[in-house]
Amino acid sequence: MRRSLACLLVLPVLLTACGSGTAPTASQSGEAKPSNPTILLATTTSTQDSGLLDLLVPDFEEKTGYTVKVIAVGTGAALAMGERGDADVLLVHAPAAEMKLVESGDVVDRRRVMHNDFVLVGPAEDPAQVKGMTDAAAALKRIAQTQALFISRGDDSGTHKKEKALWQEAGVQPAGAWYQESGQGMGATLKIASEKGAYTLTDRGTYLHLRDKLDLAILVEGDDRLQNIYHVMVVNPQKHPGVNAEGAKAFADYLTDPETQKVIGEYGKDRFGQPLFFPDAGQE
Repeated sequence: MRRSLACLLVLPVLLTACGSGTAPTASQSGEAKPSNPTILLATTTSTQDSGLLDLLVPDFEEKTGYTVKVIAVGTGAALAMGERGDADVLLVHAPAAEMKLVESGDVVDRRRVMHNDFVLVGPAEDPAQVKGMTDAAAALKRIAQTQALFISRGDDSGTHKKEKALWQEAGVQPAGAWYQESGQGMGATLKIASEKGAYTLTDRGTYLHLRDKLDLAILVEGDDRLQNIYHVMVVNPQKHPGVNAEGAKAFADYLTDPETQKVIGEYGKDRFGQPLFFPDAGQE
Protein backbone atom coordinates (compact mmCIF):
# COMPACT_ATOMS: atom_id res chain seq x y z
CA MET A 1 0.00 0.00 0.00
CA ARG A 2 2.86 2.31 0.90
CA ARG A 3 4.59 1.71 -2.41
CA SER A 4 1.50 2.04 -4.57
CA LEU A 5 0.62 5.37 -2.97
CA ALA A 6 4.14 6.75 -3.19
CA CYS A 7 4.78 5.68 -6.75
CA LEU A 8 1.84 7.75 -7.96
CA LEU A 9 3.77 10.80 -6.84
CA VAL A 10 7.12 9.90 -8.31
CA LEU A 11 8.67 12.54 -10.50
CA PRO A 12 11.16 11.50 -13.16
CA VAL A 13 14.85 12.09 -12.63
CA LEU A 14 16.96 13.04 -15.60
CA LEU A 15 19.33 10.11 -15.80
CA THR A 16 22.23 11.78 -17.54
CA ALA A 17 25.67 10.25 -17.71
CA CYS A 18 28.00 11.81 -15.17
CA GLY A 19 31.16 11.37 -13.14
CA SER A 20 34.43 9.96 -14.30
CA GLY A 21 32.83 6.81 -15.64
CA THR A 22 35.49 4.69 -13.93
CA ALA A 23 33.57 3.70 -10.81
CA PRO A 24 32.76 -0.04 -10.88
CA THR A 25 29.15 -1.13 -10.88
CA ALA A 26 27.88 -3.66 -8.39
CA SER A 27 28.13 -6.40 -11.01
CA GLN A 28 31.57 -5.29 -12.27
CA SER A 29 33.03 -5.32 -8.77
CA GLY A 30 31.66 -8.79 -8.10
CA GLU A 31 29.27 -7.61 -5.41
CA ALA A 32 25.81 -9.09 -5.25
CA LYS A 33 23.00 -6.83 -6.35
CA PRO A 34 20.73 -5.59 -3.55
CA SER A 35 17.86 -7.93 -2.68
CA ASN A 36 15.55 -4.91 -2.42
CA PRO A 37 16.96 -2.63 -5.13
CA THR A 38 14.45 0.24 -5.18
CA ILE A 39 14.85 3.26 -2.90
CA LEU A 40 12.19 5.93 -2.55
CA LEU A 41 13.78 9.33 -1.89
CA ALA A 42 11.60 12.23 -0.75
CA THR A 43 13.46 15.49 -1.19
CA THR A 44 13.10 19.17 -1.91
CA THR A 45 12.53 20.79 -5.27
CA SER A 46 15.71 22.79 -4.71
CA THR A 47 17.93 19.70 -4.90
CA GLN A 48 16.08 18.73 -8.08
CA ASP A 49 15.87 22.18 -9.68
CA SER A 50 19.54 22.94 -8.96
CA GLY A 51 20.54 19.93 -11.06
CA LEU A 52 22.45 18.30 -8.20
CA LEU A 53 20.40 15.11 -8.17
CA ASP A 54 20.88 14.70 -11.91
CA LEU A 55 24.56 14.36 -11.09
CA LEU A 56 24.47 12.29 -7.92
CA VAL A 57 21.64 9.80 -8.42
CA PRO A 58 23.00 8.09 -11.58
CA ASP A 59 26.44 7.84 -9.96
CA PHE A 60 24.97 6.22 -6.84
CA GLU A 61 22.92 3.81 -8.95
CA GLU A 62 25.94 2.80 -11.01
CA LYS A 63 28.11 2.21 -7.96
CA THR A 64 25.57 0.28 -5.87
CA GLY A 65 23.02 -1.39 -8.14
CA TYR A 66 20.14 0.42 -6.46
CA THR A 67 17.47 2.34 -8.36
CA VAL A 68 16.35 5.63 -6.81
CA LYS A 69 12.82 6.91 -7.35
CA VAL A 70 12.78 10.62 -6.55
CA ILE A 71 9.80 12.55 -5.23
CA ALA A 72 10.74 16.25 -5.35
CA VAL A 73 8.31 18.25 -3.22
CA GLY A 74 8.46 20.89 -0.54
CA THR A 75 10.25 19.91 2.65
CA GLY A 76 6.96 19.90 4.55
CA ALA A 77 5.51 17.34 2.16
CA ALA A 78 8.72 15.29 2.23
CA LEU A 79 8.69 15.22 6.03
CA ALA A 80 5.03 14.20 6.01
CA MET A 81 5.93 11.27 3.75
CA GLY A 82 8.58 10.22 6.24
CA GLU A 83 6.13 10.53 9.11
CA ARG A 84 3.70 8.21 7.28
CA GLY A 85 6.41 5.78 6.19
CA ASP A 86 5.78 6.57 2.52
CA ALA A 87 9.48 7.04 1.73
CA ASP A 88 12.71 5.28 2.60
CA VAL A 89 15.07 8.25 2.92
CA LEU A 90 14.66 12.03 3.16
CA LEU A 91 16.94 14.83 1.97
CA VAL A 92 15.50 18.07 3.35
CA HIS A 93 16.37 21.54 4.66
CA ALA A 94 14.19 22.59 7.60
CA PRO A 95 16.19 21.70 10.74
CA ALA A 96 13.55 22.60 13.34
CA ALA A 97 10.85 20.60 11.55
CA GLU A 98 13.26 17.71 11.00
CA MET A 99 13.95 17.42 14.72
CA LYS A 100 10.26 16.78 15.40
CA LEU A 101 10.51 13.57 13.34
CA VAL A 102 13.73 12.61 15.09
CA GLU A 103 12.06 13.08 18.47
CA SER A 104 8.96 11.12 17.42
CA GLY A 105 11.14 8.24 16.22
CA ASP A 106 9.86 8.42 12.65
CA VAL A 107 13.39 8.92 11.32
CA VAL A 108 16.83 7.82 12.44
CA ASP A 109 20.45 8.36 11.41
CA ARG A 110 20.06 12.08 10.68
CA ARG A 111 23.25 13.44 9.11
CA ARG A 112 24.28 16.86 7.85
CA VAL A 113 25.14 16.77 4.15
CA MET A 114 25.68 20.31 2.84
CA HIS A 115 24.57 23.91 2.96
CA ASN A 116 24.11 26.94 0.80
CA ASP A 117 22.10 30.04 1.58
CA PHE A 118 18.87 31.81 0.83
CA VAL A 119 18.87 35.06 -1.11
CA LEU A 120 16.19 37.65 -1.82
CA VAL A 121 15.89 38.23 -5.56
CA GLY A 122 13.83 40.67 -7.55
CA PRO A 123 13.74 42.93 -10.60
CA ALA A 124 16.88 44.96 -11.27
CA GLU A 125 14.94 48.23 -10.99
CA ASP A 126 14.19 47.24 -7.37
CA PRO A 127 10.99 49.24 -6.70
CA ALA A 128 11.19 48.62 -2.92
CA GLN A 129 14.83 49.80 -2.82
CA VAL A 130 16.13 46.84 -0.81
CA LYS A 131 19.35 46.21 -2.74
CA GLY A 132 22.37 45.95 -0.48
CA MET A 133 20.42 45.59 2.75
CA THR A 134 22.03 43.10 5.13
CA ASP A 135 18.95 42.51 7.30
CA ALA A 136 16.61 40.19 5.40
CA ALA A 137 13.66 40.81 7.74
CA ALA A 138 14.02 44.56 7.34
CA ALA A 139 14.10 44.11 3.57
CA LEU A 140 10.85 42.16 3.65
CA LYS A 141 9.29 44.84 5.85
CA ARG A 142 10.20 47.47 3.26
CA ILE A 143 8.67 45.33 0.48
CA ALA A 144 5.46 45.13 2.52
CA GLN A 145 5.45 48.86 3.21
CA THR A 146 5.81 49.68 -0.49
CA GLN A 147 3.45 46.82 -1.47
CA ALA A 148 5.89 45.72 -4.15
CA LEU A 149 4.85 42.41 -5.66
CA PHE A 150 6.16 39.36 -3.80
CA ILE A 151 5.74 35.75 -4.88
CA SER A 152 5.78 33.20 -2.06
CA ARG A 153 6.04 29.47 -2.63
CA GLY A 154 3.21 28.99 -0.15
CA ASP A 155 3.84 25.25 -0.05
CA ASP A 156 5.25 24.60 3.46
CA SER A 157 8.66 23.90 1.93
CA GLY A 158 11.90 24.67 3.74
CA THR A 159 12.12 27.91 1.77
CA HIS A 160 8.55 28.82 2.69
CA LYS A 161 9.24 28.04 6.35
CA LYS A 162 12.26 30.36 6.25
CA GLU A 163 10.22 33.08 4.56
CA LYS A 164 7.47 32.85 7.19
CA ALA A 165 10.04 33.08 9.98
CA LEU A 166 11.48 36.24 8.40
CA TRP A 167 8.03 37.85 8.06
CA GLN A 168 7.44 37.09 11.73
CA GLU A 169 10.74 38.74 12.66
CA ALA A 170 9.72 41.73 10.55
CA GLY A 171 6.43 41.99 12.44
CA VAL A 172 4.46 41.65 9.21
CA GLN A 173 1.55 39.40 8.32
CA PRO A 174 1.74 39.55 4.52
CA ALA A 175 -1.62 39.83 2.80
CA GLY A 176 -3.20 41.69 -0.07
CA ALA A 177 -2.84 41.89 -3.82
CA TRP A 178 0.91 42.52 -3.56
CA TYR A 179 1.51 39.13 -1.84
CA GLN A 180 0.83 36.10 -4.00
CA GLU A 181 1.46 32.37 -3.50
CA SER A 182 2.56 30.13 -6.34
CA GLY A 183 1.93 26.82 -4.55
CA GLN A 184 4.78 25.43 -6.64
CA GLY A 185 8.42 24.45 -6.37
CA MET A 186 11.42 26.76 -6.38
CA GLY A 187 12.14 26.68 -10.09
CA ALA A 188 8.54 27.40 -11.04
CA THR A 189 8.25 30.14 -8.43
CA LEU A 190 11.37 31.87 -9.74
CA LYS A 191 9.97 31.82 -13.26
CA ILE A 192 6.68 33.33 -12.07
CA ALA A 193 8.53 36.07 -10.16
CA SER A 194 10.63 36.78 -13.23
CA GLU A 195 7.60 37.04 -15.51
CA LYS A 196 5.76 39.35 -13.09
CA GLY A 197 8.73 41.49 -12.05
CA ALA A 198 8.34 40.40 -8.43
CA TYR A 199 10.50 39.64 -5.43
CA THR A 200 10.90 36.14 -3.99
CA LEU A 201 13.05 34.23 -1.53
CA THR A 202 15.09 31.42 -3.05
CA ASP A 203 18.00 29.15 -2.30
CA ARG A 204 21.10 30.36 -4.10
CA GLY A 205 21.71 27.05 -5.88
CA THR A 206 18.41 26.96 -7.74
CA TYR A 207 18.70 30.64 -8.65
CA LEU A 208 22.20 30.21 -10.09
CA HIS A 209 21.17 27.12 -12.02
CA LEU A 210 18.30 29.02 -13.66
CA ARG A 211 19.83 32.51 -13.69
CA ASP A 212 20.28 32.72 -17.46
CA LYS A 213 16.55 32.14 -17.94
CA LEU A 214 15.44 34.71 -15.36
CA ASP A 215 15.09 38.46 -15.30
CA LEU A 216 15.91 38.61 -11.61
CA ALA A 217 18.93 39.82 -9.63
CA ILE A 218 20.21 38.98 -6.15
CA LEU A 219 19.34 42.01 -4.03
CA VAL A 220 19.74 40.86 -0.42
CA GLU A 221 22.28 38.30 0.80
CA GLY A 222 24.74 37.60 3.58
CA ASP A 223 22.39 37.68 6.58
CA ASP A 224 23.41 34.84 8.93
CA ARG A 225 19.72 33.93 9.26
CA LEU A 226 19.71 32.96 5.57
CA GLN A 227 21.91 29.89 5.96
CA ASN A 228 20.27 26.85 4.34
CA ILE A 229 21.31 23.48 5.80
CA TYR A 230 20.45 20.07 4.29
CA HIS A 231 20.25 16.79 6.22
CA VAL A 232 19.68 13.22 5.10
CA MET A 233 17.54 10.97 7.33
CA VAL A 234 16.56 7.31 7.17
CA VAL A 235 12.89 6.52 7.79
CA ASN A 236 12.75 4.25 10.85
CA PRO A 237 11.93 0.65 9.80
CA GLN A 238 11.03 -0.29 13.37
CA LYS A 239 8.19 2.22 13.32
CA HIS A 240 7.38 1.87 9.62
CA PRO A 241 7.63 -1.77 8.46
CA GLY A 242 8.33 -2.13 4.78
CA VAL A 243 10.85 0.69 4.61
CA ASN A 244 13.99 -0.20 2.65
CA ALA A 245 16.32 0.70 5.51
CA GLU A 246 19.35 -1.00 3.94
CA GLY A 247 18.96 0.99 0.74
CA ALA A 248 18.25 4.20 2.64
CA LYS A 249 21.42 3.78 4.69
CA ALA A 250 23.39 3.08 1.52
CA PHE A 251 22.17 6.36 0.04
CA ALA A 252 22.95 8.28 3.25
CA ASP A 253 26.42 6.70 3.31
CA TYR A 254 26.93 7.74 -0.31
CA LEU A 255 25.94 11.39 0.31
CA THR A 256 28.32 11.69 3.26
CA ASP A 257 31.20 9.77 1.67
CA PRO A 258 34.31 11.98 1.19
CA GLU A 259 34.35 11.36 -2.56
CA THR A 260 30.71 12.47 -2.93
CA GLN A 261 31.31 15.42 -0.64
CA LYS A 262 34.09 16.55 -2.95
CA VAL A 263 31.73 16.31 -5.94
CA ILE A 264 29.12 18.38 -4.08
CA GLY A 265 31.71 21.03 -3.27
CA GLU A 266 32.78 21.31 -6.90
CA TYR A 267 29.29 21.32 -8.41
CA GLY A 268 28.61 24.57 -10.24
CA LYS A 269 32.14 26.01 -10.14
CA ASP A 270 32.81 25.45 -13.83
CA ARG A 271 29.57 27.12 -14.91
CA PHE A 272 28.96 29.79 -12.27
CA GLY A 273 32.40 30.47 -10.84
CA GLN A 274 31.17 29.35 -7.42
CA PRO A 275 29.77 26.14 -5.93
CA LEU A 276 26.01 25.78 -5.54
CA PHE A 277 26.44 23.83 -2.29
CA PHE A 278 29.14 23.46 0.38
CA PRO A 279 29.85 19.98 1.81
CA ASP A 280 29.15 19.58 5.53
CA ALA A 281 29.38 15.85 6.35
CA GLY A 282 30.54 15.25 9.90
CA GLN A 283 29.37 18.63 11.19
CA GLU A 284 26.61 19.01 13.76
